Amino acid sequence: MALTLFLLIGLICVVIILFKKDQLSVMIDDNHKLIIKLKNSSWFQNYWKAGFFLFVMNAALFFITLLILFILGFHIIPFMHLLVMVLAIVGSFLLWMIVNKVYQGTNGNRFKMSIIGSSFYAILSFLFMYWLETLKPSYEGEDLIMSSIGLLIGIIVSVVAFITCLITTGFAFKRKL
Repeated sequence: MALTLFLLIGLICVVIILFKKDQLSVMIDDNHKLIIKLKNSSWFQNYWKAGFFLFVMNAALFFITLLILFILGFHIIPFMHLLVMVLAIVGSFLLWMIVNKVYQGTNGNRFKMSIIGSSFYAILSFLFMYWLETLKPSYEGEDLIMSSIGLLIGIIVSVVAFITCLITTGFAFKRKL
């Protein structure tokens, strides 16, 4: 019950953020260091290079979060892992909104860039699906229910991240004047 509720609340928050992304993009200042660097670089307007940049940044955020969660596994600090996951989500949305704000290509190229960048999460989803399909007990009588639940949650989270990254970076914000 608690896990389902947690996933449902997370999904509702993601949907609300997606519907309010135009208002949230106004909060990102045009003088942000990353925005200035990316605007001044000519390579970022190529959808292949910008998509690869987004792919690498998604992977870096994922693995940094994974490393922090691994380190927190050695310490008994209640609810700290939830805070880390929330901060990872906020950081991802911030990165995606910055990429959307800086990229100036056509709508078709913007969508191609978004597909390339968010494909990290699609690959991760397929990896989790393959891992779930080939899951075998390491000894006779081992119960695999917790491993299966963890992989299912990984699939759900990575699919939601793929769709959210695709929507956030693939469609231009409506500029408010």
